[in-house]
Amino acid sequence: MRVRGWVVLLAVVLSLGCSVSAQEKPADQLRMLAPGELGMVKTLMAQERAWNSGDIAAFVSSYKNSPDTVFMGQTVTRGYETILQHYRQSYPDASAMGRLSFSHLEPHLLGEDHGMLVGSFRLERSKKAGGDVEGLFSLVMEKTPDGWKIILDHTT
Repeated sequence: MRVRGWVVLLAVVLSLGCSVSAQEKPADQLRMLAPGELGMVKTLMAQERAWNSGDIAAFVSSYKNSPDTVFMGQTVTRGYETILQHYRQSYPDASAMGRLSFSHLEPHLLGEDHGMLVGSFRLERSKKAGGDVEGLFSLVMEKTPDGWKIILDHTT
């Protein structure tokens, strides 16, 4: 039974790695994700789940809890607590939050404990709640004892 569980887990990890790498890339450019790259992608998938369940605090927990953490959008926001408050003010309810999805994810390790993840996002919501929004992002992430955390988020 334990072997079967590991086989299932390995199949899921391999399929995730292939699906993330396969987005908009020719077959000759496909590659498997390194464990650190997969860890960064898992952090983003957890963010997507938290957002779509309406849990801003869980979404922001993917950022490093540090006064040095930076979010760059229309303005620059510094510090974990300030970023959390920014999200709470900007997305006060489920209709404002809409449904979030990430795509075209490209993780890159920059060393053992740091990486970069670029991709696209799409936020679907009613016109009354602000309408659909989509754009690009680049994240610098740090591997911490609590997993991969965002230390710099530049979203356009």
